[in-house]
Amino acid sequence: MSIVNSIRAQLVPINREGYPFIVVFAVIGVVLCILWPPLGGLGAIVTLWCVYFFRDPPRVTPTHDGLVVAPADGRISQVTNALPPSELGLGGGPLPRVSIFMSVFDCHVNRSPVAGRIARMVYRPGKFLNADLDKASEDNERNGFLIEATGFRIAVVQIAGLIARRIVPFVREGQNVAAGERIGMIRFGSRVDVYLPEGSTPLVSVGQIAIAGETLIADFAANRGPQTFRAD
Repeated sequence: MSIVNSIRAQLVPINREGYPFIVVFAVIGVVLCILWPPLGGLGAIVTLWCVYFFRDPPRVTPTHDGLVVAPADGRISQVTNALPPSELGLGGGPLPRVSIFMSVFDCHVNRSPVAGRIARMVYRPGKFLNADLDKASEDNERNGFLIEATGFRIAVVQIAGLIARRIVPFVREGQNVAAGERIGMIRFGSRVDVYLPEGSTPLVSVGQIAIAGETLIADFAANRGPQTFRAD
């Protein structure tokens, strides 16, 4: 693949949520260029960044039962045990949690870590603390999904960050989703937490870079058969 085709594959398609922002930034850039041409260059840079931010590249997801893949692009910021949000009904004890921090340069389209049914989806308003802080899980605006997979349940929680001001879900409660299917996005810097079943061992470590729909974060399969994949 050529360099041009590689760049095009990463930038196209653009998620539909991004078009209003791209148009606004482009118009501002044109106005700035008319007022003072050097500012037009700044407007072009910001517009290109906006295009890059709202990119929605295709992914290839392993689909074997028992696999849990990353729901977000970004850096693994925490691998710990923590209490899940009470509204998701996962009990009052701590569970293994993998937190993925998305900077403003990461793709912000979130994907389902497993195939299953969205048994519960709960939005909670809140603060806009730095999403990399541990207390952001409790205090920040969030949207939680409880997903019932084959033989286990997991929770995925979208957490708005310091810059983010809106969480956008693409699915609804009761809907069946495939592993790697798009379930929502968070506009600008943010974080996604995944709560795994009690006693499970995450397969990722702090500092690792995750790719939504592709990076394996847990494996509950007792017998591993031939691998299958789902491509966008």
